[in-house]
Amino acid sequence: MEINKDILSLDNALHGLVSGIEILDAISPLNYKEQKAVFFESKYSHSPRFVYKQNTLDAFALKRRLFSLPIESLQDDDLITLYTGVINSYIDKVDQVVSIGSNDFLYDSFRYYGEPSEKDLRNAAFVLHLPTEKQPDETFYNASAIETYLKEFAIAQGYEHNIRLDENMIANALASGTTIKINAQAKVNKIDMTALAHHELGVHLATTLNGRNQPLRILSLGCPANTKTQEGLAILSEYMAGCLTVGRLRNLALRVMAVNSMIKEKNFRASFLYLKEEFSASDEQAFSITARVYRGGGFTKDYVYLRGFHDMLNAYETSDCFHNLLCGKTASEYLPVINNLVNKGYLVPPKFITPAFALPQVTDSIQKFIAHAIK
Repeated sequence: MEINKDILSLDNALHGLVSGIEILDAISPLNYKEQKAVFFESKYSHSPRFVYKQNTLDAFALKRRLFSLPIESLQDDDLITLYTGVINSYIDKVDQVVSIGSNDFLYDSFRYYGEPSEKDLRNAAFVLHLPTEKQPDETFYNASAIETYLKEFAIAQGYEHNIRLDENMIANALASGTTIKINAQAKVNKIDMTALAHHELGVHLATTLNGRNQPLRILSLGCPANTKTQEGLAILSEYMAGCLTVGRLRNLALRVMAVNSMIKEKNFRASFLYLKEEFSASDEQAFSITARVYRGGGFTKDYVYLRGFHDMLNAYETSDCFHNLLCGKTASEYLPVINNLVNKGYLVPPKFITPAFALPQVTDSIQKFIAHAIK
């Protein structure tokens, strides 16, 4: 269908205003390696003092322009619902960006991501009580080998991509637009390298490309609070590819516990020692997880991975239009609206389907039991 020029004008205006706002980039510590070394050299007594990119955002002016966008020109209830939600979510994101490094950041994070519920904590406790898998002698792959593997994966799927090494990362890999950053210090085994490919490329990159393929750019920006759905889809892809291990689930469960500790303790050392002493996390694992949740001033996002996995597994098994969640940076709460907009021609079905969803590889009965036991 031919989309009304007023709709296209508003869509382009919104994209122009907020497309450069990337929370994960903004809260990436510039001195992560240095502060990690200081923490361990001080025998855990010197809590990291992370520094971040200088913020130049004029929050007041941007909010005023967002609220001035002529939503009434859309003349379609589903479009109005979607655009209103996205504009309001970016108001919250603006507050997050300008409060990075301050005490207000934690409360802005609460407002956008929420915090772990008792159910989330029970799910995490369940995972942390699972017996750990026996680790056979295995080969570990460095950043250069991971880069080669991800490039081959992207080429095989026909994904536009740019892969580069990064010297100052917390995660092993991170998708940002069509760029995949790989931690230059990363070392992973074969199953974790496969999981990285399905997670970062099969979902995060694929949904970026699908969002850019839409007649409207709204799904490139993302539905409100889409993190739970996007990360849930990414963990589901690891599961459907047959590479979601108990070790990986434990890591996700430790993130839930770390967020809860951060909220209660507000003390980096206390949260780090909690992961080590209560759950036998290694120094490396405990530090990276604690750094993830304390960055910016208190980032609660990491508890949503397990919850998102449960929600997306349920959606995969029960929803007739599950693949429309791949149309861009969607949120499950907006799936009925997205389905309507696809049917009306404002949006198109996803061009790229996550390979693990197209050809599931899950055959292990124990993996299936564990996945369905997370409620």
